[in-house]
Amino acid sequence: MALPQPLRTSVTPQELEIIASEQLVEILPLITMEKTAFISGAYGPLRPPAKCRIPLWMAVNLKIKKKCHIIPPDWLNVEFLQERLSRETSYPEFSQMPFRFAEIAKAILDAAPDDVQNAEKVRSLLKDLREARQAKSREGLAKLDHSELSLPNLCSMEINELRPFFIHAMGVLTRLSREEQDGVTEEP
Repeated sequence: MALPQPLRTSVTPQELEIIASEQLVEILPLITMEKTAFISGAYGPLRPPAKCRIPLWMAVNLKIKKKCHIIPPDWLNVEFLQERLSRETSYPEFSQMPFRFAEIAKAILDAAPDDVQNAEKVRSLLKDLREARQAKSREGLAKLDHSELSLPNLCSMEINELRPFFIHAMGVLTRLSREEQDGVTEEP
């Protein structure tokens, strides 16, 4: 599928997922494996029942082959997400979330829903959280200023979604600001 022109300046969601797959996650291996070297580093050894930290891509691969259980990150649970959703809908600023939470959650929920307690509720809360944060982003767009832009606690997927709009909007605002300044200096 060809991307529309505005999205060609951004990274695709699938590319963001690949980048996020380098994040380390904890697993409970079901197989024994010696320390293995990859371009990104050496991981292991895997010795059941000892937990081990490996990249998400490796954990997903092992999970698909039924050779491990992925231990979800502390933030990937109903209580944490409900609390963040409550903050998101109660306060004007974005609540703090892990920078790549959307990509990591998607990968884990797609590959290992059986390893996440109450996976369907977690999916629902992630969707609600995303919608609340998107609404907050849209509200923030009304306050754009050509000289400064500050959106603390945005996550990688959200930044990527807003990037094409911001690039265009900031260009227009800068041009308008220059035209306004040129008009002021030419009047006297």
